[in-house]
Amino acid sequence: MNIITDPGFYALAVPAVLITGLSKGGFSGIGTLSVPLLTLVVTAPQAVIIMLPLLLLADVIGLIGFRGKIDQAILKLAIPAGLIGILLGWLLFKYVNTNLLKAVIGLEAIIFAVQKLLEGRNAWTGPGMPLNKPKAAFFSVLAGFASFLSHTGSPPMMQFMLPMKMDRMVMVGTLAWFFAFINFSKLIPYSQLGLIQITELATSLVLLPCIPLGYWIGVHLIKKVSQAQFVRIISILLLLTGVKLVWDAFA
Repeated sequence: MNIITDPGFYALAVPAVLITGLSKGGFSGIGTLSVPLLTLVVTAPQAVIIMLPLLLLADVIGLIGFRGKIDQAILKLAIPAGLIGILLGWLLFKYVNTNLLKAVIGLEAIIFAVQKLLEGRNAWTGPGMPLNKPKAAFFSVLAGFASFLSHTGSPPMMQFMLPMKMDRMVMVGTLAWFFAFINFSKLIPYSQLGLIQITELATSLVLLPCIPLGYWIGVHLIKKVSQAQFVRIISILLLLTGVKLVWDAFA
């Protein structure tokens, strides 16, 4: 079975996969950094395929760990809309400029994160915004589309969920269910597009143990932080992710 053997690859891949586990354990958004990190040592399509089995394992662990902690009203809107985003990504895969997509999502993430940080206590206290169906549908389609092309679907979801000021455990659990549907739905189109290769899948198997370790760290940390700390941390991570995406797009 062929695998990637370059030590330089694993020097970046192990932290990238740990970050993925950490994001699924509660700190959504930071996981968007995983694919950009991997693209420093492999091609973008390779990075996307290496990450897919790891994301699927992380999703399964997340569903178990946050079972029952979901917002059903959000999922009823977000999952179908996200799957439409996946379909659009499949149909437009050969025509989309992924750098432009990263730039747009990155800039949106930066603006939104700065806004949340400037709000101070208002970002987590007081009544949250009610569920806005058109907004939820739009950002879920965008999340599915971005996730299909580069596994960067978290920033759009943060933009419509954070203002709702829901309990952090419910937010993480809802995201776990949403991205489980999104990531498992990629298997057929990725196969049809000829993206799935043995070398990448075998390399994913080598990296699998990093997922539960990163997830355990994330769950341990989220139980230690308050709602206020959670919102601040997520906003900072979203800001850093946005900067990284914009940097990648223009670099």
